[in-house]
Amino acid sequence: MLQTALLGSGLSARVEEQAKAAFAYQPAWMELISRLYGYTITTLTATNASGQITGFLPLSILRSPLTGKRVVSLPFSDHCPLIAEDDASAEALLEQALRLAREQKARYLELRTGSHPLLAERRDFAASNLYVRWLLPLQADPDALWSGLRKPVQRQIKKSQSLGVTVRLAERREEMAHYYRLHLQTRSKKHGMPAQPQRFFSGLWDAFAESGQVQLLLAEHEGAVIASMILLAAGSTVRYAYGASDERSLALAPNNLLMWQAITWGCAQGYQTLDMGRTARDNEGLMEFKRRWGATLEPLTYYYSPQMAGLATTSEQSWKYRLLTSSWRRLPLPVAGTLGGYLYKHLG
Repeated sequence: MLQTALLGSGLSARVEEQAKAAFAYQPAWMELISRLYGYTITTLTATNASGQITGFLPLSILRSPLTGKRVVSLPFSDHCPLIAEDDASAEALLEQALRLAREQKARYLELRTGSHPLLAERRDFAASNLYVRWLLPLQADPDALWSGLRKPVQRQIKKSQSLGVTVRLAERREEMAHYYRLHLQTRSKKHGMPAQPQRFFSGLWDAFAESGQVQLLLAEHEGAVIASMILLAAGSTVRYAYGASDERSLALAPNNLLMWQAITWGCAQGYQTLDMGRTARDNEGLMEFKRRWGATLEPLTYYYSPQMAGLATTSEQSWKYRLLTSSWRRLPLPVAGTLGGYLYKHLG
C-alpha cells in the first residue's frame, strides 16, 4: 500500500528539485516496489510556518515472518537522501522516523541517506560504512572522457569491439527476458544470492520505458545476448543499476563495452553524472573495476536505530554471508529462480 504525497504538491522549490533528482523517490518507483512486494510506504514531511513542505522522507514498513518488522528508507534503493531545506526540518524528519519505528515496534530503523552530518552527530543512530558508490562526471563529448580511462580498460573495450561484440538499446518489453536469464545465472551461480523475480524487471520497463528513465543495454555476439545492463535515470544522473553476463563469454570483455556504451549514451542524452552503483568496500575486484574508469569514490553510509542489523550490514567476508552464498550456489537454476522470487521481498 502506498501512502505518499505526489512530488510537487506543496513542496518548496528546493525540496522538489532534490526529490525529483533521486530515483528512489520517483512515485513510479515507490508504487512499483509497494505493489510488487506488498510494502506499506508512507512519506514523512516537515513544514514551515506557512505550511510549505521543507523536508521529505519516504519510509517503508516491512513485515516479514522471516526477517521481522523493520522500517527502511527504502527497500531495493541504494541511496535515499534525507531531503531538507535546513537542520530544523531534517531533525523533524528524524524524530518522526524514530517515532514511527517505535509505534510499529520495529526491530530497527534503517536510513540509506549516505553520509549526513546531523545523523553522524546523533548518539541514537549507529553508522554502517560497508558501502561506497562511484560517480563519474560526464561531458558533452565522450571522447574527452576516453583519456581518463585506465589503459587496461581502453584495451578491453577495443578488444571487445574487435572480436565482434556489439551493444544495442532494447526497444521492446519482451527483451527484458534476455536480461533476466543472465541475471538469474549471475546472481545464483556467481554471487550465490537470491535474484529479483522476472516480474520486477518487466515492471521496471512498464513504469519507466515510456519516459526514457529505464534503458536496457544488450551486448550481443554472433546473434546471442551475452551480457546486459540496466540504467535508471533521474534528474541529471543516470545510474548503472543492474548488470549480468554469461560467464562463458567473459573473455570477449562485454561488460567493459557495455559500460563504455552507457557512458557515451549518458553524454549524448545530456546527463551530468554516471552513478556506477553501490559497491561493498571489501569487494576488492569490483572496487578496482570501477576505479579504473576514472570515477570518484563517495561513502554510502547507512544509519540505524537502535542498532545495526539486517542484510545491508553483513560484510561479504563474514561467515554468515559466505555460508549463504555457498549454499545458494548449489541450487539448480529453476529452484533458485522460484525460491528467490519468493524470498526477495523479505530481504528489502
